[in-house]
Amino acid sequence: MQSVDTLVEGRWVIPVEPQGVVLEHHTVVIDDGRIKAILPHAKARSDFTADRIVERREHVLLPGLVNAHTHAGMTLMRGIADDLPLMQWLEEHIWPVEGRWVSDEFVRDGTTLAVAEMLRGGTTCFNDMYFYPADAARAAAGAGMRCVVGMIVLDFPTVWASGANEYLARATQVHDEFRSHPLVDTAFAPHAPYTVSDGPLERVRTLADELDVAIHIHLHETLGEVETAVATHGVRPIARLDGLGLLSPRLMAVHMTELDEAEIARLSECGTHVVHCPESNLKLASGFCPVAKLLEAGVNVALGTDGAASNNDLDMIQEMRTASLVAKAVARDATAVPAHRAISMATIAGARALGKDEVIGSLVPGKSADVIAVDLGAIESQPVYDAASQVAFSASRRQVSDVWVAGCALLRDGVLLTLDEDRVLDRARHWRHRIAGELP
Repeated sequence: MQSVDTLVEGRWVIPVEPQGVVLEHHTVVIDDGRIKAILPHAKARSDFTADRIVERREHVLLPGLVNAHTHAGMTLMRGIADDLPLMQWLEEHIWPVEGRWVSDEFVRDGTTLAVAEMLRGGTTCFNDMYFYPADAARAAAGAGMRCVVGMIVLDFPTVWASGANEYLARATQVHDEFRSHPLVDTAFAPHAPYTVSDGPLERVRTLADELDVAIHIHLHETLGEVETAVATHGVRPIARLDGLGLLSPRLMAVHMTELDEAEIARLSECGTHVVHCPESNLKLASGFCPVAKLLEAGVNVALGTDGAASNNDLDMIQEMRTASLVAKAVARDATAVPAHRAISMATIAGARALGKDEVIGSLVPGKSADVIAVDLGAIESQPVYDAASQVAFSASRRQVSDVWVAGCALLRDGVLLTLDEDRVLDRARHWRHRIAGELP
């Protein structure tokens, strides 16, 4: 018998690769932070002896969820300005609050709150876009969570930098700090075509190629954005980015609610990834991403929650359900984005968009042991005929019992192991009192 670190026994295992498979009464064998094997319970116990055996006999085991678009620090602004269209929400509320309050301390506390929420909901990796990315990375890594932090770029001054040159200089410093970190990766994060001009975008493309990192941008978020771009630049934003050489497998294009057939074909041709944020799009009335058409064209579509200031949560299980239901309605096709596809969008598709699909996103021997357990034994999930359908359509994040990242337990029986929940709540209340005291 081989000695390993952990055996996690589930009622079901959904490995995601290959798609559509559900294994019954199987064990995920974990050793040295990686998946050693996935075997029937009896076979695993006969072949391996483990330091720890975790029995989850009413649970489904899945790869950790990948939240492919967040603004983690903004979790401290949850509910601060609701029921408004995007640009009014940004210009009259969010940007003024950021200008007054955002700091390294704000981002550390906001990201820690976001990490706590995401881990409790089964998310093990998130792709962030916000100020003070090094502080966000330290907060996530300190809790044992994976992240890709966006090295943000804008034309105008903010609390983080004075202009494009300083944003890019700071970006390379952040990249150098985390280039060898086991849990942290970096990506360039030009905010949007309407906030970043051609010169900085071209420099982002060049630097991304040199540093071998991804690019993360809001794109075609609303009809108004597209119409303004045509009036200003004479072309739609996608065409403008294409002309600058940015459409490529490095690019993660977030939202994408306004797409024509030619643009979908071009995204497929270039290997550009789309990150779909259905609940934020619904709440801000931004429009509908044509997910079914993108998938049919072969475009990789990942899922993100966006920030808690516009969603208003970081719940990837709920995001899966919303993505599937909205896709069906938009396509007028009940077969669009079925349960296994929705789970794939929240796992391997996100990993692929981040360039991490060789490491995370599916339960495959040799990959990192980023694993979650979801309890399907509750009344709300019974009876179980199809474990994948229960995850996609009836489970809630409150049913996530356990989370491992690289084989390390971060959540056990619903309790966070690497974060002090009382302190997380105290810091959230601290910021609420400070910010609320100056709100109109």
